[in-house]
Formats: sequence, C-alpha cells, structure tokens
Amino acid sequence: MSTNVPPSSTVGLNMRLPSSPSSPSLSPTNSSSRRPKRSVTLTFTPLSLILSILGIGAIAMFISAISISKPSPSPVKLPPSVQLDDRVGRLPVMGYNTWNAYWCNIDESLIIETAKLMKSLGLADVGYDHMNVDDCYAEKKRDWSGNIVANKERFPSGMNFLTDQIHFLGMKAGIYGDSGWFTCQMYPGSFQNEERDAKTFLDWGFDLLKYDNCAVPFDEVIKEGMVGKYTRMANAIAKLSAESGKPPLIYSLCNWGRHQPWIWARRLGQSWRTTMDIWAQWNSIAAIINENSMYAQASDFYGHNDMDILEIGNGELNYEESKTHFTAWALMKSPLLIGTDLTKVTPQTLDILMNKEIIAINQDNVVGTSVTPFRWGINPNWSYNATHPAQYWSGESENGTVFMLINTLDQPTTMFFNLTESPWIRAGRQYSVRDLWTHTDNGTAVRNLTIPNVPPHGVVALLLQDAGDEPAGTQPPCVNPEWCADEDGTLHGTYPW
Repeated sequence: MSTNVPPSSTVGLNMRLPSSPSSPSLSPTNSSSRRPKRSVTLTFTPLSLILSILGIGAIAMFISAISISKPSPSPVKLPPSVQLDDRVGRLPVMGYNTWNAYWCNIDESLIIETAKLMKSLGLADVGYDHMNVDDCYAEKKRDWSGNIVANKERFPSGMNFLTDQIHFLGMKAGIYGDSGWFTCQMYPGSFQNEERDAKTFLDWGFDLLKYDNCAVPFDEVIKEGMVGKYTRMANAIAKLSAESGKPPLIYSLCNWGRHQPWIWARRLGQSWRTTMDIWAQWNSIAAIINENSMYAQASDFYGHNDMDILEIGNGELNYEESKTHFTAWALMKSPLLIGTDLTKVTPQTLDILMNKEIIAINQDNVVGTSVTPFRWGINPNWSYNATHPAQYWSGESENGTVFMLINTLDQPTTMFFNLTESPWIRAGRQYSVRDLWTHTDNGTAVRNLTIPNVPPHGVVALLLQDAGDEPAGTQPPCVNPEWCADEDGTLHGTYPW
C-alpha cells in the first residue's frame, strides 16, 4: 500500500488487489504468465474523511450500546412453597368439606345453607372458616374456549355468586380439581390446563384448591413422576399470584400418600394427604393413626400431613371413638374439615368439634409441630399395626407439653407412663396436669401418671406445665436407671449393654 498527498489536498489510497483464486497466475505451472498487477485508487476529500470517521465512531457506540443493554441473567427462582410461605397456609386449615356428607349431591343452596350453619352454630367462631366444595360442581365438558364451567342446574347463579355469599359471611371458599384428565367422578381434570384452571378458580373467588390424583395420563404423554405432576399446578398457582398480585390459592395435594408426599410436598403446597380415603369406622381411624405415626414429624408451619376429612357425626363411630378421632387429627396438626350434615348435627358432635382446648393445640401460633409417639404400648416401638397403633404420644405447645394416650383395645384399660419418657419433660421437676376433655385441673404429677379406666378406643389428652422442682429426696435418684451415676462415679442404675 502506498500513500501520496497531491497538491489538491486529496488523499489517494493505492491498493493492490489480489488475483482471483481460480486465476492461472496462482498455479506454479503458469508462474511465467502472470497478468499485470491491478490497483484501485480511493480519493477522500477532507469533508468525506471527517464524515467517515464520525460514522465509524457511531457504529462503535451502537455496538457497545447493544452489548450493554443485553438482559441480565434471570434470578434464581425459589421453589413455589418458599415463595408462598409468608402468605398462606401457615396453620392447618379448618372448615367444612362437602364430600363425606353429600358426595356428588351438592348445589349452591346446600353450600350456602351449610356456610350459614357454620356461622349460626358457632363453628366459624372457633376457627372453622373455610367452606370447601368438593367434586361434581362442574359440567361434564369444558366450554368452547376450553374453560371449566359450573353446572348450570346445580349452580345457576354461578361460582362468583357462591364465593361472594361465603365471603360475605366472613369465611373463605375452597374448590376441587384433579391433576389428571378427569376428576375422580369424571368431570374435567386440569392436566395440560393448569394455568387456565388456576386462573378460573381464582377469578371465581376461591381461596383454596384441593387437587386429586385420578385419570392419570399415559406415561408417554405425561413424562413426569408424582412430584412433577403436582409441580405443574404449583407453578401455575405461583405464576398466577405473581402476575395478579393476589395471594396464591392454598394448595392441598390429595394423592393419597403415594410416593411419600411428606418428604417432598412441602415444596409445592401447604398440605398433603397421607393415606387412602377415610371411612366412618373405628378400623379406618386406627389405620390412619397407625400410618401417620411413622411420619408425624413431617408436619410444621406451612406444611401439614392431611389425615382426610373428619367423620365425626357419621356412620358407626361412637362418642369415645369420635373424641379419639378428633384429638388425633388435631394434635397431629392435620387440617380439620367437618364432613357431616350440619342440619342434623347433634349437641354431642358439636361438643367434640368445638373443643377449644384441643383446637388451640392444632392452631398453636408458636409451635407448629405434631405430637409423636414416645412408646407404642401394646406393640414394640415402631411397630406397624393397623388395628393397634401407637398408644403414648407427646409434643410441644406454646403453653406446655401435650400428651395423648389412646386405648386401642376393645375393653377399658389403665394407662401408665413416666413423665420423662417424653423428650419434652425435664427430669427432677413436677408438673401441673390439665385434662383437655374434662376441662379440669387435676393436681400435680411427680415422675409418672396413671390413668385408670380409659374407655375402649378412647383417648386422654393432657397439658402438663412445669410447676417447679419435685419434692426433695424423691427416690430413686433417676427415673431412667440407664447409666444413672453419682458425681463420685458410683453407679446407681444399669449399664445400657
């Protein structure tokens, strides 16, 4: 390249152009027959030179601006449950569900009447504030735009009218859906319509979604396991809440304990069914208590083992069995959903459902964990026995240590335990005893308690509060003799081996 500055002050660039790649001049065999060298001269005036420099600068700035304006990487997304924890479902849901009493025989009049009875009977005042509609509320087909439609005969005023009536009473409204093609009664399910249906439920005014596990798509279609199947709706709920600015639907997973939801469902929702459906028989109650004894520790704030809808007031359950049923569900921090016909409810049933001292444990705002077994009783510890579940349970509460004793036998029995068998009791202390069913203060317990004549399938629920040091000189020196020793090393107990 050569540069010359002629008198006219133009700038000329003399550039030698290479030969064409296909030119014979590049062939070694034709090196003696090269064509004459070619050149071209570009001439710039001072003005054109300045404009060229400015143009190059503008292009550089434009390229720089593009690189600067690139969107930053998306922030790490938290699991739906972490995003929602400070908003809904901290405590177990209390309310009513239509299924156990009515199955598919529901309509708007019955639901509104039931909600009004919740108020007039005083149930709402003690915490039962959800009115939940279960399966069979919809038309069998979606509408032309793909939306779930309320049944026009049974809900002629529409779902917004229904939820307005429930909200007017100061209560919240729950709805039912399914993770498959259809619900369990073959109404439209939400698979592949999760975002659409979540929006429908929220637009209708519902606050909670019970989500079932029927009509599962073929493997080659769903390509998900149980966790992934339920994550689809969890993501839809979280996305809808973020876009709408409204609180998310409380998400109640109902997969009947399949694939151990107590391990993973907390990431997605606020409660998860742990067993198959309940029945109004003692054998069903005992079996559900037995199963939940194996993972009772999973319940805590924002995530609860759901032991299914209450059967109190239904079927073959007697008074003592119903008390045991309610106590176990409440103290194990299950949702408490009434499932009996309130137009026929008895004072005895209301007495059980409205036990404020038992409800206070379920709705404890300081301690979210469940009671757990400290001794199985009839069976060796950690036995799985559907007819004779664990008998001796304890747990923490805001106001003391809670004990639940269950007589699983078919005849009355005496039940006994040492206080320090519970991990929440301090050695060398005495405790005042409150009976949560008789609502009486029953003196002070030192080291142990004996409860005679516990009825067949009956329950004892106690609240123990620290009442100071036990009397001086109480013997033996250790209730638990294992490695009990004096400060000089003298063994007063037994070796653990």
